[in-house]
Amino acid sequence: MEPEKYSFKVGEADKGKRLDMYIVEQLPGLSRSFVQKLTSEGNILLNGEPAKNHHKVNTGEAVDVSVPEPVASTIRAEKIPLDIVYEDGDLLIINKPAGMVVHPAPGNYSGTLVNALLTHCKDLSGIGGVLKPGIVHRIDKGTSGLLVVAKNDSSHKALADQFRAKTTRRVYWALVKGVVRFDNGIVELPIGRSDDDRMKMAVKSEEGEEGRYAVTKYKVLERFKDSTLLELTLGTGRTHQIRVHMSHVGHPVVGDEEYGSRSSLGRPALHAKTIGFIHPGTKKYVEFTSELPEDIKKLIDEHKSTRAQEKK
Repeated sequence: MEPEKYSFKVGEADKGKRLDMYIVEQLPGLSRSFVQKLTSEGNILLNGEPAKNHHKVNTGEAVDVSVPEPVASTIRAEKIPLDIVYEDGDLLIINKPAGMVVHPAPGNYSGTLVNALLTHCKDLSGIGGVLKPGIVHRIDKGTSGLLVVAKNDSSHKALADQFRAKTTRRVYWALVKGVVRFDNGIVELPIGRSDDDRMKMAVKSEEGEEGRYAVTKYKVLERFKDSTLLELTLGTGRTHQIRVHMSHVGHPVVGDEEYGSRSSLGRPALHAKTIGFIHPGTKKYVEFTSELPEDIKKLIDEHKSTRAQEKK
């Protein structure tokens, strides 16, 4: 099997970005560490020459990426139940429970969605590398809800292109702290690694190497005494984007201890409710929606009860 090959021409808007970060933006199915590995192995060329990760790209430069055929995975298949919303020969739509990590990583080499997928199907795409077969995008461990998994490389590429072009529809529901004043709004602020804790993300003062453009739209669904139920639509898909944006504007997601709000829920009250995209096989738009999980429903009912008591 031939390696998957991709070629890009750097545009003016991307000038000055680190090469590895630029490639991750073009191919969101690849992690930054995997891109760095490809570079060290000579699989990424800049203007026809072996590239370096720290190189800052310039307008007009040619970037060629070669993703070798994956070697046999050493990740163990595990019999873990999956909530499969939809499946065909090209992809699966999974309703991920809160607490499940999407793919193996240090500290989480078992019990992940990938471990479960390896038992369920044998035909997952290899673009993401041996640790992330089929994984086109991710949602956080503590977040529940929908994500799409590719069953072959052509589907993976078609889906990844849509995520990169920001043409997918991704809608979340979240219970946030405090009463949100306006019925609708947009948070448009760059996000990057926190200067105080590199394991966390933060709003940055400007775009560039440390801050990447991010936009989140929100709509108020219901207000309670000291919280608000929001529908949030992603315009971009940065790490922890909703959690960082809402915390920055003073309305952290309820239960998100990492970004400023505790609750009895034990995890962020955040659910990936809807995902829509052009199906790579049929070329038609498809959309899938999932119900809120019981723990978030219960928490919302508690907040509704508080509001009702206040009115008496």
